[in-house]
Amino acid sequence: MLEMNWKPLRSYFAAGLLAAVAASTVLPVQSVWAQGRTLPDFTDLVEQVGPSVVNIRTLEKVKASGPGGADEQMLEFFKRFGIPVPPNMPRAPRPDRNHPQPQPQQPDEDQPRGVGSGFILTADGFVMTNAHVVEGADEVIVTLPDKREFKAKIIGADKRSDVAVVKIEATGLPAVKIGDMNRLKVGEWVMAIGSPFGLENTVTAGIVSAKQRDTGDYLPFIQTDVAINPGNSGGPLINMRGEVVGINSQIYSRSGGFQGISFAIPIDEAARVSDQLRSSGKVTRGRIGVQIDRVTKEVAESIGLGKAQGALVRGVESGAPAEKAGIEAGDIITKFEGKSIDNSSDLPRMVGNVKPGTKAAITVFRRGVVKDLSVTIAEIEPEKPVRKTSAPEPKPPVAGPAQVVGLAVSDLPEAQKKELKIKGGVKVDTAEGAAARAGLREGDVIVAIANSEVTSVKEFEAALAKIDKSKVVNVLFRRAELAQYALIRPGR
Repeated sequence: MLEMNWKPLRSYFAAGLLAAVAASTVLPVQSVWAQGRTLPDFTDLVEQVGPSVVNIRTLEKVKASGPGGADEQMLEFFKRFGIPVPPNMPRAPRPDRNHPQPQPQQPDEDQPRGVGSGFILTADGFVMTNAHVVEGADEVIVTLPDKREFKAKIIGADKRSDVAVVKIEATGLPAVKIGDMNRLKVGEWVMAIGSPFGLENTVTAGIVSAKQRDTGDYLPFIQTDVAINPGNSGGPLINMRGEVVGINSQIYSRSGGFQGISFAIPIDEAARVSDQLRSSGKVTRGRIGVQIDRVTKEVAESIGLGKAQGALVRGVESGAPAEKAGIEAGDIITKFEGKSIDNSSDLPRMVGNVKPGTKAAITVFRRGVVKDLSVTIAEIEPEKPVRKTSAPEPKPPVAGPAQVVGLAVSDLPEAQKKELKIKGGVKVDTAEGAAARAGLREGDVIVAIANSEVTSVKEFEAALAKIDKSKVVNVLFRRAELAQYALIRPGR
């Protein structure tokens, strides 16, 4: 019988088993250790930026309320979130059935109005926050992290951007560092410090979810998943270099609390506003006097623009810079000062940042032709209401090729041409079938079809006769003083 020597084999297998165990144990540990090195540590950032973040309380003079009412609701609010009740908050007296007492007339008192956050801009006491934090306040109290309190003066507040600057009388304060928005990337870690529900110096963190999020007229917001709640407003959004890249301003919520989506004002936009507030107490913006809308993909393809970009001019204000520059309703503004307009909301921001009185280059796409114009920027003012066009006397519908697309049209009266400030066009008497499905209706004024300008029924029918009835037909029309495109699909 063959006798085998198991000792070397046992040694061999034992060595292999140890190696396998080592490989399965050491490598994951190294992997976890390497992964741990990449996880963010916010402790240094909190120590660096924390001293620059302040709590802002606002007070307003109100009549002392009677028993119950708002005071009881505020007390319930503080109890629910475990927030200490402010010492100066009035308490409603308990009713005494046996000895009812008439409530004496009390003078106006400073009542707590709201709680927000802010951050120190300069060492000599300028503080940035949201405009809605200080709006309507009779008194603003700024509390530093070292518990020092100061009465602050509101230097200026801009509702359009929701940025405000207040000033406290102090020196040697730790100012924040302003970040570079061009370096901010989607997916990078960011941190917020503020006073949610009045809880001072609360730190939350997350990532940048999106940039250039259009939720306002003049601001392309930064979207994050950083936990932001009432009281965080006005606090800084901080990158991993300890720089402020935004002002926490809004949340998307159906419950009033944080639901994973929050928005911050980009610091470069806020800085421009704060510079004007500090120098003059107000913000001056430029305007050209147009009403605009977005350009859809279907419209862009139909009119030959190709890419859905630019701002569709729906209306031009009488006597405004745009009218003087030759901009017409129906034009699509594609560039301003050589910069492309990707979204219609880009135009108000671009124009708004230009000093009034400055000449600016503007490029428009008009019925297949690109035109370069020059416009002198004016100062923004409250929007004027759009005048409604009086309905002209009805006329019998005109038969002809227009009926192919479901339209009956007639020549436009001279009075209506003057009222709309156009050279011509045809009035829609009836819109049925494809035209009605495209959104046209009685009273609309068609000024161009398939990129061809029309001034009469004869020109309209001639243009209609040349088009391919199997393809989408683009129609530029006016409704009251506003212009827009309709896409008629004759075969449907």
